[in-house]
Amino acid sequence: MSDATLHATAQNPDDFAVQIADQVESFLVAVTEVSKGDEPDSAVPFLLLEVSQLLLAGGRLGAHEDIVPDERYEPDLGPEPDVDQLRENFARLLDPIDVYSEVFDPYEPRKAPVPARISDDLADIITDLRHGMAHYRSGRTTEALWWWQFSYFSNWGPTASAVLRALQSVLIHVRLNQPLDELDGLDTDQDTIGDETLEFEAGQVMEQEIGGALGVRSSSK
Repeated sequence: MSDATLHATAQNPDDFAVQIADQVESFLVAVTEVSKGDEPDSAVPFLLLEVSQLLLAGGRLGAHEDIVPDERYEPDLGPEPDVDQLRENFARLLDPIDVYSEVFDPYEPRKAPVPARISDDLADIITDLRHGMAHYRSGRTTEALWWWQFSYFSNWGPTASAVLRALQSVLIHVRLNQPLDELDGLDTDQDTIGDETLEFEAGQVMEQEIGGALGVRSSSK
């Protein structure tokens, strides 16, 4: 289905919903498998691929006209599934490259970059997507699409875009044979960050099982 036909009156809206749900489900399954750490050398390339594919679904949701839920108030889905284990798994797997700097809004002038964590971001994205999937599996298709579209604009879309840029940056250094001498983590608990420079803290050497694949080396070697 072409994005150009999203507003066509003859189009079956269920087709769009099924395709978005399939892309969301594929992402959830794939990143959960990556988080297990069975193939650490491939973690970053796999995540780059999955986040890129998820953003395609997000782009289609963003290009679609506003989706209006069937009910005025969102039905109670009960407690949200816990993502702490996934968050911790990703933090261990991506340890030296987990923390990166991000500018939230490129159209706001003189905004300093802020530290973020890929592991936190992935957990937040998963939480948003699972919430919509719970609606979808309960037969509330419009509610699911509304939630995915709304949270795409308000949270998981910008977050996934930031994660994608961070993952791209790591692989760019590797593929262009420009390994980073050291990957220093930014302290995400820092209260303030200077406008001109960011203080680099908690420097760590890439773990052996990841470093070999990514071509990262410590400046002390």
